[in-house]
Amino acid sequence: MALTTMSMEEDDDRPPSNLSSGAEELVSTVLQRAQRHVVTEKNEPISDPENVGDEVTKNISWAACGVFTVDLGKKQIEEYVRTCWDWEADVRGPDRDSWLSGLDFLRTTEEPDQHRSLHHYRLRCSVPTSRTPVPEATACVHFVVEVSQRARARAVPVEVRFVVESNRLVHTAGRSRFREKWLRDVIESKAAVRAVVDF
Repeated sequence: MALTTMSMEEDDDRPPSNLSSGAEELVSTVLQRAQRHVVTEKNEPISDPENVGDEVTKNISWAACGVFTVDLGKKQIEEYVRTCWDWEADVRGPDRDSWLSGLDFLRTTEEPDQHRSLHHYRLRCSVPTSRTPVPEATACVHFVVEVSQRARARAVPVEVRFVVESNRLVHTAGRSRFREKWLRDVIESKAAVRAVVDF
């Protein structure tokens, strides 16, 4: 089996193929979409990759790494959930759904080789009703606040990511729009398991 090589000059003399024009079109499309999702220097909201329309993803002004504390992180996550997450307006009569949630600090993980600390929080969400005041299931959202410990990053805002229970996709605050359906799916899947498993 012989390996042949071609110089760049030989490659330039060839007429463009359908493959190269398709590749150029793909690259152009990817670059256009990427431009929609870049945060500007003015820290304007960026568009949601899951929603190609003109909607923007909401965010809050996160604390700088130099002033971050565990309690401040908890307050800011609660503010982010309250103001930036779009909760569906369910109107189902007198028993309409209303989400309740509680946020707990879990632990801090230090990563000296990465010059950062990770602060872990858990948000538990449930839908109690007048018929079932104690919810049968809860859905959790796990937040990680990354605080850079580099001296030059003390004025830089913390990075906040979250994962919905039983999902692998990691969301970044301000870059992906929360959907209430994610929590409903978790609760419905737990109810389906409970229906087939005898305890």
